[in-house]
Amino acid sequence: MVNKKYLNHADIEKLCLDLGRTLAGLGYLDYTAPGRCYPIPRGGIPAAYALSGEFNIEIVDKPEDADFFFDDIIDSGETMKTWCDSYPEKPFLALIDKTDGLCPYLDYWVVFPWEGSAVGGIEDNIIRLLQFVGEDTDRGGLRETPKRVAKAWQHWCKGYTESPEDVLKVFEDGAEKCDEMVVVRNIPFYSQCEHHMAPFFGTATIAYIPNGRIVGLSKLSRLLDIYARRLQVQERLTNQVADALTRHLGAQGAGVILEARHLCMESRGICQQGSTTVTSALRGAIRNKPEARAEFMVLAK
Repeated sequence: MVNKKYLNHADIEKLCLDLGRTLAGLGYLDYTAPGRCYPIPRGGIPAAYALSGEFNIEIVDKPEDADFFFDDIIDSGETMKTWCDSYPEKPFLALIDKTDGLCPYLDYWVVFPWEGSAVGGIEDNIIRLLQFVGEDTDRGGLRETPKRVAKAWQHWCKGYTESPEDVLKVFEDGAEKCDEMVVVRNIPFYSQCEHHMAPFFGTATIAYIPNGRIVGLSKLSRLLDIYARRLQVQERLTNQVADALTRHLGAQGAGVILEARHLCMESRGICQQGSTTVTSALRGAIRNKPEARAEFMVLAK
């Protein structure tokens, strides 16, 4: 599971005070002309009020009037980039900056006091999404939807909490003379496109040439599922499975073919139904030896 760090009000006070040196260096703590702060909706708003409780900071309503922007957290940096691209002359500050390699919260999902809980915060975001598309979140059919969606996404993305090396248990017993290709075909998989967070799904063929060790056949499906249960693109997913077989299994060769339908293409944009995307990744002998490559292509059909 994701490590969560629940902050309390004392933690927020300390984070605000720690920012004092940065604010002073930028000249925003001059009590005759206090720095003007524009809080980034939504988390930046309570963070900015906490900051103004410690320092003489003026909170403004328009980004054009601000000396600097303020948020509760800089995580991936995408929000910061959006604002800095639009206002390159204005600094972007936050209580927690994960783009700083020294940040003590790098490996944590940070939960601020105004969010209540990690799950509650996610559910609140889902409510806002339903409101964004024009729904009445109080109607009967949607009352439990935020909770169900949060639980569903935990399942769809459970691969982030799993490791390939934990499932690729190998056996030397039974592998003494096994140096021919092992192929498992038509393995179903389900994943989420990282560009639109829409499903893509299909079947996979996974093959490897043992090198003194074999793996339980069900583990090939488990390996695929670990990487599929993350936000993905099909090309990366294909390569990750092939690389894991060579890295953790020590296979002489590995081959992976994925064939999938993408709902981001079928249900939006071009709305082209019925097409499939095929990707392949070959490693070791299956890539470098023509006869092994040809055997894999025949067996994969």
